[in-house]
Amino acid sequence: MSYPVTSGRPNYSGNFIPEIWSGKLIQNFYDATVLSAIANTDYEGEIRRMGDTVNIRTTPEITIRDYVKGQTLTVENPDKPKIQLTIDKGEYFACIEDDVDKVQADINLMDTWSKDASERMKIKIDQRVLAAIVTDVAATNEGANAGRISADIDLGTDGSAISIDKTNILDYLVDMGTVLDEANCPEGNRWIVIPAKAAGYIKKSDLRDASLSGDGTSILRNGRLGMIDRFTVYMSHNLPYTGTGGSKKFSVIAGHKMGFTFASQMTEMETIRSETTFGNIVRGLQVYGYQTVKPEALATGVITL
Repeated sequence: MSYPVTSGRPNYSGNFIPEIWSGKLIQNFYDATVLSAIANTDYEGEIRRMGDTVNIRTTPEITIRDYVKGQTLTVENPDKPKIQLTIDKGEYFACIEDDVDKVQADINLMDTWSKDASERMKIKIDQRVLAAIVTDVAATNEGANAGRISADIDLGTDGSAISIDKTNILDYLVDMGTVLDEANCPEGNRWIVIPAKAAGYIKKSDLRDASLSGDGTSILRNGRLGMIDRFTVYMSHNLPYTGTGGSKKFSVIAGHKMGFTFASQMTEMETIRSETTFGNIVRGLQVYGYQTVKPEALATGVITL
């Protein structure tokens, strides 16, 4: 897929400032997407266009050595490896602000559009990225025989999904945590993304809001519910699923922020005068990239609700 490269911005006499609107949209996107909460988004470099490469900062691995009294210590200089992430995906929008609507509108159309565009971007990008990382999970952290050590924890498969209700939803989350424990996944910064109906089962379970670290009264825009068994729990409508109607099978994804990386930027934002009607066309391009770094720091299963 190719994307047009713009050479500059046409003159515009209105109060639309592309840089400000671009900043609003990307901020709204990061506030709304679950990806900023579950991925490593700490990158170095500036994203100017599709095809750019940024360096993702990662945590070095420290070597633990045996000690014998009186020995000379080996001192290491931990290497902080940086992963190069290519910004190779893009989504765009283009809409027109009719001159008549602009005069008659009693609201700031640009602010309204920026919020709606960021929400639509979130849906499209979340769906694409969440579906991709499911396929990258380590084999020992998924399926009916999950667990690097035990190899008998059933997280569900497409052929044999786990039926979830309010009586076993917490057990399922604990099983996910056990799988990550056996993979030596750090306990801090763990997360799990579940469908809305599964989130409802948590609220109906014996644990109810007492499990949610005081967050049960307000769900943030990115779907954050609270914490259960070291997981920050997020609800998302954008998880991959198969089937139709009441027979849908949903993927559940859990892990640590070191599991995969994500970076995004609104690189093009411009307005041009329409040639076919009286109005201004506003269009923007958001580019992004993602990459699984540690498959063993991710876990997935398949459930029915």
